[in-house]
Amino acid sequence: MSNTRQQQLESLKNVLDTLDILRVKCPWDAKQTNESLMPNTIEEVYELAQALLDNKEKDICKELGDVLLHVFFYSKIGSEKGSFDIGDVADSLNNKLISRHPHVFGSVKAEDAETVSRNWEEIKLHEKGGNKTVLAGVPGALPALIKAFRIQEKVANVGFDWEKASQVWNKVKEETGEVEEALALGDNDNIEAEFGDLIFSIVNAARLYGINPETALEHTNRKFITRFNWLEAKAKELGRDLKSMSLDEMDCLWKEAKINCGV
Repeated sequence: MSNTRQQQLESLKNVLDTLDILRVKCPWDAKQTNESLMPNTIEEVYELAQALLDNKEKDICKELGDVLLHVFFYSKIGSEKGSFDIGDVADSLNNKLISRHPHVFGSVKAEDAETVSRNWEEIKLHEKGGNKTVLAGVPGALPALIKAFRIQEKVANVGFDWEKASQVWNKVKEETGEVEEALALGDNDNIEAEFGDLIFSIVNAARLYGINPETALEHTNRKFITRFNWLEAKAKELGRDLKSMSLDEMDCLWKEAKINCGV
């Protein structure tokens, strides 16, 4: 289904009108603040991520609506404070899109996505008179795995990167060796740090090969859950309790799960 631009604008207006009414007539909506909404916003973004991973179009549409509601809600609160409204939000976004795409709206040349990404980061650095640091735009509240990926993307955009993707494996091997050394020495203070370095290097390897580590790990999580649920159900079917089974017995069922689950 494809609505005309006028129909799209009318739909957005309807939501804004409905939200105006809710802020006055609904006790729950009327009491919401930026602070009270924030946990719900985070939850909605994760639900959208789940829908995207499931690749279910109806769910994606629904979850996008929930996220959009929060954009409208924060904008409504801003307008009530006299700080900004949804128009200011949209104008700010549009101005940013134009200024950060000089290869489309200006005379800059960019033949591939990598060049566009580098240009984007350079423009961001100069937007505040060059005083913004390379990593200033990485939100501190990001989950650690995503944060590591964004850190590595940003420093790569200013040239701090391996010349060839294959070079990263020496670093992964080096970090693996340092973890093993810390474990062998029983150096508890250093074990966590070395594991962190190893994970950081693996995230970097994924990035260099065009893999988003968060998505890759989530796919593996879901694959493991599917297989383990099959194993558990099969054990019950056989009248067995997992705690009473040997590792070899569970491993046999695990191999069957890999064949039967299709993942």
